[in-house]
Order: sequence, then C-alpha cells, then structure tokens
Amino acid sequence: MKKLVIYLSLFCIGFSSLNAQKIDRKRVVQRHNIVNNKIDTLSSLTVGNGKFAYTVDITGMQSFPEYYKNGVSLGTQSEWGWNSFPNTKNYTFDETLKPYDFNNDGRKALYSVQIKEPERNKKAVEYFRVNQHRLQLGNIGIELYKKDGQKAKISDLQNINQKFDLWTGIITSEFTLEGIPVKVWTASFQNSDKIGVKIESDLIAQNKLKVFAHYPSPTGQFLDDAAFYGNENDHSTKIISSSSSHGLIEHKLQTADYFTQLYFTEGKLREAGKHYFVYEPSSKAKTIELSVEFSAKNQKTTKSLFADAEKESTSGWKSFWESGAAVDFEGSTDPRANELERRVVLSEYLTKVQCGGSNPPQETGLTFNSWYGKPHTEMHWWHGVHYALWGRPEILEKQLDYYFRSFEKAKKLAERQGYKGVRWIKMSDNEGNESPSSVAAFLIWEQPHLIYMTELLYRNNKDKKVLEKYKDLVFATAEFMADFATYDKEKNRYNLGKGVIPAQEVFPAKDTYNPTYEVAYWDWALKVAQQWKERLGQPRDKKWDDVISKLAPLPVQDGVYLSTESAKDSFTFPKWMTDHPSVLGALGMVPESPKLDKKIMKNTLDIVWERWNWEHTWGWDFPMTAMTAARLGLPNKALDALFMKIQTNTYLKNGHNYQDGRLRIYLPGNGGVLTTVAMMLEGWDNSQGQFPGFPKDGSWKIKAEGFKKMP
Repeated sequence: MKKLVIYLSLFCIGFSSLNAQKIDRKRVVQRHNIVNNKIDTLSSLTVGNGKFAYTVDITGMQSFPEYYKNGVSLGTQSEWGWNSFPNTKNYTFDETLKPYDFNNDGRKALYSVQIKEPERNKKAVEYFRVNQHRLQLGNIGIELYKKDGQKAKISDLQNINQKFDLWTGIITSEFTLEGIPVKVWTASFQNSDKIGVKIESDLIAQNKLKVFAHYPSPTGQFLDDAAFYGNENDHSTKIISSSSSHGLIEHKLQTADYFTQLYFTEGKLREAGKHYFVYEPSSKAKTIELSVEFSAKNQKTTKSLFADAEKESTSGWKSFWESGAAVDFEGSTDPRANELERRVVLSEYLTKVQCGGSNPPQETGLTFNSWYGKPHTEMHWWHGVHYALWGRPEILEKQLDYYFRSFEKAKKLAERQGYKGVRWIKMSDNEGNESPSSVAAFLIWEQPHLIYMTELLYRNNKDKKVLEKYKDLVFATAEFMADFATYDKEKNRYNLGKGVIPAQEVFPAKDTYNPTYEVAYWDWALKVAQQWKERLGQPRDKKWDDVISKLAPLPVQDGVYLSTESAKDSFTFPKWMTDHPSVLGALGMVPESPKLDKKIMKNTLDIVWERWNWEHTWGWDFPMTAMTAARLGLPNKALDALFMKIQTNTYLKNGHNYQDGRLRIYLPGNGGVLTTVAMMLEGWDNSQGQFPGFPKDGSWKIKAEGFKKMP
C-alpha cells in the first residue's frame, strides 16, 4: 500500500510538472513565420507599433503600390493623420439631422442620417461622412532600373524569397533583377512613427537602385488604397532641408500639414516630379541604410538608421510575445490544430501592430481606409476584449482613452435626442465627431461595450483605482441605457425600441423593438453598473433597478429565440436569415443570465446552423457562434464554427481575415479568433474543468498559460 501511495504521488508530480511546463513561446511564434516566394497582392506584410503601420510588397518596401491597390494595399497610416476637404458650401452638421418620434411619446429625437432630399441636405450628409478622413501618409519604395535604362516592373523580379520573423518583427526580402541580387531588411521603430530599412545590392553602385517617396492624394472614397496620384494641384509637397545624410519633406493638404524626415547613408535627396522625391545613394555604395519618420510637427530628431530600428523592433516584439498569455497546440491529432495556432499567432501580431493605439481602430486597422478611416464603436468589443483575456489589459486600457476624449460629444448626442447620460457615437473620427448614417444612427449594441470592457479591467486585479478612473463613464453609460428603455404601461415592462436597428442590420428602425441580443446585453450591463455602485459604497440607482426588474423578456416563438420580438416567424423568411446571426450573441458574447433558457438557445443554435445564409455573414460571426456553442457544452460544434468553410471566414497567408473584393482585410475577425480561443481555453464564469471549450477525446494536446476567464 505504501508503495502504491508513493507511485501515485510520483505520477501526480509528473503530471503536474508536465502541465506546468513553460511554453517555448519563441518556438511557437516562429513556426508560423511567413515566407513568400511569389508575387501575391493578398500576401502583403505590415510592420508598425500599434499607432503607426507601414505595409510592404514583395520588395520589403512600397515599390509597386498601384499593382497592389486591389489586394492588401500598401498603406502608411497613423493615429494622427487626418484631413478634411474644404467646406466651400458652409454645410452645417444640423443639416444632416432628421426628427423621429418612434414611440408616439412626443419625443422629437434628432438623428444624423443619409437624407436624400432636399439636395443641399444630401450634400451636407456626403460632406460629413467623408470628412474627416484618415490619410495615407505616403509611399516609400524602391526604384529599380534595368540594363536598358527602363524602370523595372514587378514582373521583372525573379527568385523571390521573402521571410517575416514574427518574433522580431523584421522582414527580410530577397529577389533578383536581371540576375543581380537585392536584399532588403525592413523594421518599424516601436516608439515613433518611423521605419528603418537596409538594402544590399550591386545595383546601388551601378546607380540602378534608388529610394522614392511619393505622396498620393486622399480619394475621399469609402476605401483609400494609397495609390491615387491625381488631383496634383490640390496639395503641395516640398523639400524643406537636405544634406548628404538627411532630408526633410513637408506635405500640405487641405487641413493637414505634416513632415517626413529621412536619414540615410551618404547620398542626396532631390525632387523628381510632382509630389515625388528620390534618394540617390553614393555611387560607391553597395549597402545603404535609411530611416523614414512621419510626424505632425517639424521636430528635431537624432540620426537613426536601420540598426536602430532593428534593435527597437527586436526588443519590443520580444517583450510583447513574452507578456500575457500563450497557447501551444503541438502534438494535437485534430488536423485543424496547427491552423488554429497559426490564426492565433498571426492575429496576435496583426491586432498589436494595427490596433494598439489610443482609439478604437477602424475595421481595416492602419493598412487602408474603410468607411473613410473612421472607427466603429460597435466593433470595439471585437477589437479590444481579447487584450484583457490574453493578460494584456494595458493595451485595452490605452484604447479606452477615446471615451474620455469623446465624452462631451456623446453627452450632447444623448441630449439632442432627449436622453440622459451619454450615447456613444457609432461612427466617428478619433475625436468623436459623428458621421451621418442611416444604419449607424440607430444601432445601440455599442452602448454596453464600455461597461463590459471596464469590467474586464477591474476583474484583472480587482483594483479600486479602476473603479475610480472609469466610474463616470460607466454610470453615464448606464444612465442613457435606463432612460432609452421605453416603459410599456399595458404590459408593465420596458422595451428597447422602436427606433432600433439591431446588430443584425437587416431590420428597419421604424418597426423594430426588443432584439434578443440587445435585451440580454442591456440586462447584464445595467446589473454590472449597479455592482460598480456597490463596490464604490454608493446606493443602487432606483431607476436602473426598475428597468432591470421590468425589462422585456427575450422573445421566443416555437421554442426558439427570435432575432427581434417585432419579427415574428423570423426563421421562416430568408430575408431575416442573413447578415450577423446576433441572436446567438445573447449567450455567446453576453454572459449567461436568469433571463435566458439554455435549452431554447440550443434550439436556436440548431436552427441558425441549418437555415442561416452563411454566405452573407461577416468574419466575427463565426467566433461568436463558436462562443455560443462552447457555453452550451458543444466543443466540437465550437470548432466547426471556427472552421466553417465560408469565404468571409478565410484567413490569408499573412493572417488577415478576408471578406470580399471590397474588404480584403477585416480585423474584427482576428480579434474574434483571439477572444474565442481565450474563452475556450480558460473558460467563463461558472464553467467547469480545464479547457472547457475543447473536446476531451484526446485529439487536442494543449499547453496554455496566462489567460483570464471571460465573464
């Protein structure tokens, strides 16, 4: 018996040490390094630091932006780079407003919508949708010349071998032109909006390799692919100063004025065309280095070259990868394990490099504009929640700075519509200036996000300082939510709507009320706001409690949750089974509550799975579905959702979530993968056992460390 006890003790010690074994993070990350051996416009690579990003082609720079403009475009974007076209007609934002009284209560709520007439109001709407727009700061690329003196085309490049070391953030690009090798190293500085490049080739000494800076004009279009060189007379560019190792360029647009500072190995900077400048290295050189910094101000800096960028990038990315959580699926027999790990690692990289600033990012990050470069707060959940669950709450906290800056504008929006508190603006620039939209104006599911994200920050270490920092935002958010709910005397309950477009955007605002996901989210968020009151020693808010106790039930028909109470038979009409299946978010995204019946949600998942028009969904719909399946105790179905073979669930070689020819990258999908994997690994409040979202059939071998539970 004693021997058996000793044996079992040793067995348990061995098992524990196996589980406690540290993950070799560098090995996990580097086994998903990217290698490009051919020209592919959807395989562009990005370096950056979270508030600035520079996307490159097969040369390691932005040498062929026009060739890549319909793929993952070669953008250079920052948090601060915004511009507006002149308001020559003196449009006012009030001209975009239209009054609505959805509930016949005498309230004339003013919404900024896409008015079709009169013509002046229509033009005012167009102006404020386009302005401000995020800028493409400039293209920095390589000019290559052939033996006959002609400028090389991308098709002239041979022997392509591009490698991206994710652990260091450094891209190494090799190719040949007419048999002559070229090697390029690219990295981003981590503390400034600056890149560093080193180029090695005999073409330099032959005066057949130069570096250019080309400044496109903003298009004012939904997308800006950084390759529009028209409207040359609408902006100006000039060299402010230059020497044999330095150059300073000023670019002036309608309301933007910014600078590009270059340091380089010996050579000269000259103007070679309108908005086009060339750095010509010394004819003696075979290796050159340079740095290129974009800034809103003409500021003095010390000389830095590629070696400095390499040092910062290596140190910064090592620190990032060693922080927070990590997962290793090596040894799993499920054939999807390696691909899930690849999506995870690349999503970690892409979200950090494009979404790590002081604002909710736009849905295409800092690569190219979508919706004129403006962030969407309803997407912030997908962009930000994963940071807290992966043990990197400081990045989420940085993003939340936006809500402090835009607080007064959100308060004025609520007041304009006759409500208390703050109504967070769905589509805005980084300062919270509202954009007209006949959809965005009526969405409400962005409203509880602030409470959800700050609650995650508090749960990280239960620090009362978090409560003190965010309490005014949380309470003003909840105040609007309680006031927005409409009291129904006949049924003695509070409704959400009419005047609501749900997350599933196919329903008209004038008819829609009580969408399932939003009602569940409203209930949860108001309860959490009351918990914040109690944690701070304050009395509960009586109005909030009244709304909580009388909030409309989740709408059910034939044992299935409806998308909205106002859309009866919503699972029998094809028009109601497209776009986001957000009814599943009532459990997947929102924590389980007494209002929800899991048997009914299981029926709902089955119906959605079978009947939904999955071809017309978006990248985050698959993670959301997976979270719902996981909470229902269906881990195999959760994995099936993550790997559903639908175009919008495609993850490109560079890790980007591809949607379609218009939206070639979509970062909410990447954030969704990270959020869902964290939840499936660490679980959620009241989940049972280890790795509750993964099958227990032995097909998954998992090492995980540093994750936080989801609410």
